[in-house]
Amino acid sequence: MAKMQLHFNGNFSLKKEEIKRILEAASEEKGLKDTLENLMTKTGLGNAKVGKIKSWATRAGLVKDNYLSPEGKIVLKYDFSLKSNITDWLMHFYLSFGNEGLKQIPENPAEWGGWTYFIYTFLPENPTFSKNDLFQNSISIFEEPAKVIPERFKYILRAYTEPQALANCQIIQEIKTDKYQTGKTKLPNDYLIGYFLAKLWERDFNQETSVLTDDIFSQKMGIIPVLGIQSETLQQHLNRMESLGIIEQRRTVAPYQIICRWDQPIKLLEKAYGNNQ
Repeated sequence: MAKMQLHFNGNFSLKKEEIKRILEAASEEKGLKDTLENLMTKTGLGNAKVGKIKSWATRAGLVKDNYLSPEGKIVLKYDFSLKSNITDWLMHFYLSFGNEGLKQIPENPAEWGGWTYFIYTFLPENPTFSKNDLFQNSISIFEEPAKVIPERFKYILRAYTEPQALANCQIIQEIKTDKYQTGKTKLPNDYLIGYFLAKLWERDFNQETSVLTDDIFSQKMGIIPVLGIQSETLQQHLNRMESLGIIEQRRTVAPYQIICRWDQPIKLLEKAYGNNQ
């Protein structure tokens, strides 16, 4: 059985305003290696909270080795208050991989914990669900006691439904008390989708300059499930990415191919903020 790996946050929910304070501290000379007392003073976060909010920021891809990650630097530069839909989606993207980031993926998403299981296994199979559905499906998968599973999963559900977290992505919607649905995501712009595509390409296809379109559509823990969309919707975004010069498509004769035309994925992230209308 797998471990949930959802104790990183203690009992603190995802709140972007608190993550912003951690990012500001991480941008300074000593970063998050500063003393606990200094970090508490700088962030206004209590003794028990500093490390847990740092864990949120790290899992969300914004902090690495006690300093801002390249993505975190761009976020702080273009979206200091963390209000942008681009930032919400960026955080979701990295949170969806648990604590493993863009490493070679496991055979079973649950091996990377509850968050990865939720995004890459549970949601694709359950477009509508109740809290109890999620909990009951998880009991046989994770080794934690049955009473612990609801307690830990509530932080994922809150992350995607609370305004101070990632609700603006609309990955799930609470349609009535303890009942949820998917399928109405508020997608980011095509530069950010291009950034996700580029990072997943880097992970799975390494230095290849062209990949079969079907391999992108069927990519395990890939662009379709992380965006919560269907292949038809992805194709529309691929067409727009082609018009932006992010990719080229060869669709005259099967098998269709996608050719990457980006230089560095991080540049697509910067363009995502510059073109966020």
